[in-house]
Amino acid sequence: MLIGELSRRAGVNAHQLRYYEAQGLLEADRGANGYREYDENAVLRVMQIRHLLGAGLSSEDIAYLLPCAVGEDPKLPGCPELLAAMRSRLQRLDDQIDRLAQSRDALAVYIDAAERTGSETYPLFDNADLKPVPA
Repeated sequence: MLIGELSRRAGVNAHQLRYYEAQGLLEADRGANGYREYDENAVLRVMQIRHLLGAGLSSEDIAYLLPCAVGEDPKLPGCPELLAAMRSRLQRLDDQIDRLAQSRDALAVYIDAAERTGSETYPLFDNADLKPVPA
C-alpha cells in the first residue's frame, strides 16, 4: 500500500510515517516510481508505535522494543533486556516528574509571596491594560 493509504488506515499523518521510517521504526520498499510501498503488517506496526509513544517511550526505546512487540496494544515479553529498558525510561519519567514538582512548588512560593506583598507596594503592571509600568 502507498503512504496515503497507510496514513488513512492507521489514522496518522504521512509526515509521521516518514518520521517513523527515518527513525528506523517502520520499513518501506520503493516502487519503480520511487513511491514508498508498505506491506499489510505496516498498519499493525504503526499502531504499536503509537501505543509505545503514548507510554512515553522515545523513538530509540521503541526501536529497541519493537521487534519483540506482539499485538496492537502491544504486549512485550518480560525478558531482562526489555524490562531494563522500560525501567530505565520509567526512572527518567519519575525524575522529570520530580523536577516539575519542584519547579511547581517554587513557583507557588513566588506567587504566594507576591500576593502577600501586594501590587500597591511594587506595581509591575498597569492594571488597566497589563502593560509594564515604566521604570
